[in-house]
Amino acid sequence: MKDCTLIVTTTFGLEKVAKRELEDLGFKGFKVSDGKIEFDAGFNDIARLNVSLRTADRVFLKLAEFKALDFDDLFFHVSKIDWAFWIPKNARMTVIAAVTRSQINSERSCQAMVKKAVVEQLKKHYKADWIKESAAEITIKISIFKDMALLALDTTGIGLHKRGYRQQGGEAPIRENLAAALVLLSLWNKDRVLIDPMCGSGTIVIEAAMIARNIAPGLNRSFAAEHWPYIPQKSWMDARARAREAEDKTAKFQIFGYDIEKKHISASRMNAKNAGVLDDIVFARADAKQLKLEHDHGILISNPPYGVKMGTEKELSLLYSALDNLFKKRPDWSVYIITADKEFPKFFTRAKPDHVRKLYNGNIEAGYFQYYGTRPPTK
Repeated sequence: MKDCTLIVTTTFGLEKVAKRELEDLGFKGFKVSDGKIEFDAGFNDIARLNVSLRTADRVFLKLAEFKALDFDDLFFHVSKIDWAFWIPKNARMTVIAAVTRSQINSERSCQAMVKKAVVEQLKKHYKADWIKESAAEITIKISIFKDMALLALDTTGIGLHKRGYRQQGGEAPIRENLAAALVLLSLWNKDRVLIDPMCGSGTIVIEAAMIARNIAPGLNRSFAAEHWPYIPQKSWMDARARAREAEDKTAKFQIFGYDIEKKHISASRMNAKNAGVLDDIVFARADAKQLKLEHDHGILISNPPYGVKMGTEKELSLLYSALDNLFKKRPDWSVYIITADKEFPKFFTRAKPDHVRKLYNGNIEAGYFQYYGTRPPTK
């Protein structure tokens, strides 16, 4: 039953891979734009999406879209919504605003106007002089772009990149949903060895193992919409039960995570244990500059140190040169590097990158440099 419109938000550059995830889950009829994917769904789907999506940021429930040239327009359209249906009595309400290239240009005033419209309607409905905020929290997101306003409820709460397994991180750990996207954007499959020689807190190899085992990323965390009255509790129980049933406990694959820092290997093992994949990954202390490749047609995916992370220019040059020399001898290996260092291709000269994707790790712009190796023989 299609009884609502949902918006899945993503980091810029990951819209296609997130759309592919949605298609694999059976959804269709998408409206895709920068950083978001809109489609029709059912209330029960909210649970399944939050539990299952690997590369998304959040899942929003769309309430309305309208033109807002001034605050009178904004107040009028917000007041038309039946807020008593969406917001239970005494719910703690937060309004988040994002305004871009619009006649309304104050986000703070926009937040205040939306909250005023909502509270006034709720006071009338509940016949109260004021609304005591003490129950479940509901976050309203108002986005205005070129005078078009989009009003939605955040069903996720803490961003979907927070899986719950990473208790320890490195100096600048990659976000979990971005790490999953790097794996899904690569040529890796369970028949090919995967290595991260600078694994830090282990995020990339942990996400790869979870993909190989089909472990849902949201199994061990809670979501904002779990206590909303119009989303049945059974849908959350069913979503988690279906996800557990879908896990592949017999899959065979080889994943290796290396790092020169002993503390990083310890953190990686702890994080992998929390994620339920410790037995699926070989972690070892090793220097990436002395990496040895013992398998054919393998895949390397890594987020090496750069600028805002640690490492001097000389250290990075030595690291890149060592990797370049190694992979010149191994054209069968595919190499995937995400880095904010725009000089990286000058050091890695095995070949020009086959593809470079512009991505973001948090607020840091980075390039995902993809070098394809020769194809493995057909079995």
